[in-house]
Amino acid sequence: MFSKNIKILLVDDDTVFRQMLKDMFRRIGNCKVITVKGANMGNWFAQCPWHKPDIILLDVRMPNIDGLELLKILKQDPKTQDIPVIMVTAVADEEIKLKARKLGCADYIVKPVTISDLEVRINRVIEMKPYKDNSSIRSDEKLN
Repeated sequence: MFSKNIKILLVDDDTVFRQMLKDMFRRIGNCKVITVKGANMGNWFAQCPWHKPDIILLDVRMPNIDGLELLKILKQDPKTQDIPVIMVTAVADEEIKLKARKLGCADYIVKPVTISDLEVRINRVIEMKPYKDNSSIRSDEKLN
């Protein structure tokens, strides 16, 4: 079970994988899962201010859209830059993992993935978010 009620956005081109994870998360409880086929991400992105998820699970290789390019867009947009992203993908290439980390992903999981591992990692990222949000000091604040 998740540590709090969360909204998960799952972006993957594999319909079977999206439905399988949605069903697994439903059994865990404490979450709402929104699934988006990679090619339809533009439609979701336009509505993001109204459907802002707590976390995004994102595939790397999808037709019509590259997950790394989408990650870059998400991290550059003020409306979505603070949403943690976990890459969940079959791509195990170390260069791709490093690029994803540099672009701001919170974690990188190589498929196949167990729901218990995914649950632990999501909880860890969600629990770390308040610390990350408060970790920087504004330039106009003075240290005593």
